[in-house]
Amino acid sequence: MYRLPEEYRDELREPIGELITEEDLEEKRMEGKIVSVGDMVTASLKKHGIEPDISIIDYRIERKEYGDEMKEIMMGEEELKKVSNPPGLITDELWNAVKDSYESQKKIRIEVDGEEDLAALPAIYLAPLGTTVLYGLPSRGIVFVKVGNDEKNKVLSFLKKMEE
Repeated sequence: MYRLPEEYRDELREPIGELITEEDLEEKRMEGKIVSVGDMVTASLKKHGIEPDISIIDYRIERKEYGDEMKEIMMGEEELKKVSNPPGLITDELWNAVKDSYESQKKIRIEVDGEEDLAALPAIYLAPLGTTVLYGLPSRGIVFVKVGNDEKNKVLSFLKKMEE
C-alpha cells in the first residue's frame, strides 16, 4: 500500500505528461491501450467517441456525486472490477486491479469505492510502453501521457516517497 504524505500533495499537481483541453482530444494520436483515470476524463473521451480500454472511476467529480445522466454515459459493455481505495492511498486492491486489467484483452471499468485520485500513478507505472493514459487535473484540464521510461521513472520516484 502507498500513502500520500501531506508534504508531497503539491508535487502531484504537476502534470506527468502534456496538459490538454477536452477540445484537444480528437487531435491527439492515442496508441496502445487507452486508459482513463477519473470520471470527467472518462466521460469526455466517451463523448468524443473514444472508448477507453481501461477506465477508473468513482462516480464523483471533484468529490461530488453526479446525476443519473452522467452515470449512463459511464456505463458500457466493459468487464467490471470493484475495489475499495480510501482518499490519499493506493491500496493493494486498486494496484492489483490495474495490473490485472492490463493483462486482460477485454475492456475493463474499475469502480472505486472511495477515491481514484491517485490511480494515475499505478496506471502509468504498470502500463506497457506506448500506452496512452489520460487523467484529470482539477481546474486545469486533462493530462495526456504517452507512457515511456521517463514517465515510469517519474512515477517510481514518487511511489518511493509514498511507500509504507
